[in-house]
Amino acid sequence: MDTDSFLRPIAAVAGTLAVTLLAGWLLDLLLRRADARHSETPLWGLLRRCRPPFLVVLAASLLQAVRRRADGPGHVLTLILIAAAAWLLIRITTAVVDSTYARYAADASDQARVRRVRTQVTLIQRVVTAVVIVVALGAMLLTFPEMRTVGTSMLASAGVLGIVAGIAAQAALGNLFAGLQIAFGDTVRIGDTVVVDKEWGTVEEITLTFLTVRTWDERRITMPVSYFTSKPYENWSRGGAQMTGTVFWHLDHSAPVELMREQLQRILKDIPEWDGRTGSLAVTDTTPHTILVRAVVTAKDGDAVWTVRCAVRERMITWLRTHHPYALPHIATTEAPLPPPPQSSPSGA
Repeated sequence: MDTDSFLRPIAAVAGTLAVTLLAGWLLDLLLRRADARHSETPLWGLLRRCRPPFLVVLAASLLQAVRRRADGPGHVLTLILIAAAAWLLIRITTAVVDSTYARYAADASDQARVRRVRTQVTLIQRVVTAVVIVVALGAMLLTFPEMRTVGTSMLASAGVLGIVAGIAAQAALGNLFAGLQIAFGDTVRIGDTVVVDKEWGTVEEITLTFLTVRTWDERRITMPVSYFTSKPYENWSRGGAQMTGTVFWHLDHSAPVELMREQLQRILKDIPEWDGRTGSLAVTDTTPHTILVRAVVTAKDGDAVWTVRCAVRERMITWLRTHHPYALPHIATTEAPLPPPPQSSPSGA
């Protein structure tokens, strides 16, 4: 075996490895310095995540440049280069989008608008990622001569295949368009408090095909996004995150309603989740045995108003049981007295 032909590939690989590592170190150094100088934006720190795909792209490009024969390894390098370039493009796009959103969220005061932008950015980013992956896969397939040969026949049958695929994937396409409608129609956003199928929770993730709701007990409900464009649901965060909640008590008719109003204000002042907007109490209904007392409270969002409602309900019951036990409902356990027997008329009357 020729020593030259044996040492040349080893030298090429060693040189490529050295240049790649040096370039990666220099890139990381420059990005770290830029991140330290521009602390107002996280862009430079996020771009450091692009270092692995950059190293792969650089190494594959250098090896392609020094190789002499278009043999099997050359084709493999081409495939690696296309895949790494797509990986690098996705990382760069993600860094730019995340940086832009972070700066916008830090300066914005309207949290509802921030959640809207976050939802749109997330879905747009997923669309871009899907497009880049599809284009990269197409480019990799076209590097095979067999794929280029059948390209004409594939284009000729694209219309028929498109119709068949559209019919077969009708549900998937419906979810895809529903995801875009949610992103730009602002019907539901990441972070919104919703009630779906009598389950209360927070929207945790929105993709182009499904949506995940995290319930109060840490369960995850996953459903197609088309559900939110075809069925009614409650969005407690629509029009603002502030929430109003109610607390009900069934009490005896002798309950001290005026004292309860005063006690409600004392209770609310000790609950940090109460936002101070509303705290009222009134008798809203009555039955032959009880009265229905309702308190109206407010908080900054759905989670906080749930906490306020539970705390008010518990502390008011404790106060009534301790200081006014007569106000709690009573259940009669003795038999009712019988009516007196009819008086007989005296004879001759």
